[in-house]
Amino acid sequence: MKITTYILRKLFSKKYLYLLLIILSSCLKAQTVNAGGSGWTVSVPAITEAGNNYGGTYASATNAIILSGTMPGSFLNLLSNGAARISMRYTPTTWNNSLRLYAKRSGGTATINGLCIGCTATVNGGTTYIEMLQSPDTAFCTINFSGLLGLGNSVNYSAINVQLQISGVSVTIPAASYSAQIVFTIGPN
Repeated sequence: MKITTYILRKLFSKKYLYLLLIILSSCLKAQTVNAGGSGWTVSVPAITEAGNNYGGTYASATNAIILSGTMPGSFLNLLSNGAARISMRYTPTTWNNSLRLYAKRSGGTATINGLCIGCTATVNGGTTYIEMLQSPDTAFCTINFSGLLGLGNSVNYSAINVQLQISGVSVTIPAASYSAQIVFTIGPN
């Protein structure tokens, strides 16, 4: 009895627990969302006569940001409902809380690699403007896949074009250069 207790204590000691966590984390590699595109700078015209106000809402090109990436099989196996969600938020650099940021998606493809029977993959949602917040993350779109996954599977997604919109621009906001960083994350739906 004492030998069994000693062995169990050794197996569950902190040293072995750390080793187990390292092994598990190597199997569950972090997912990366690659963001490309031209970025976006809003040019707001000056007020030239009394009584005029700014337009208030400005939109970027449809491909201000282009998202792409790969979800490996180790990640796909954790998704019980066959979908991953891309979420978004912004981190202000210099900002005024009266300004609101929005994003919408156009395009996007998803393909399944590896041995798979009857498999499909699609990008869904996000085709109308969705307001993004500083916190918490806001759901943007999903990548859905179905079929019988086999060995060596992964899902590639690409050409998810993101159009940005800002609203709330007004004469009541002090003239300055405002900026924010947009963060996209991918995880279970």
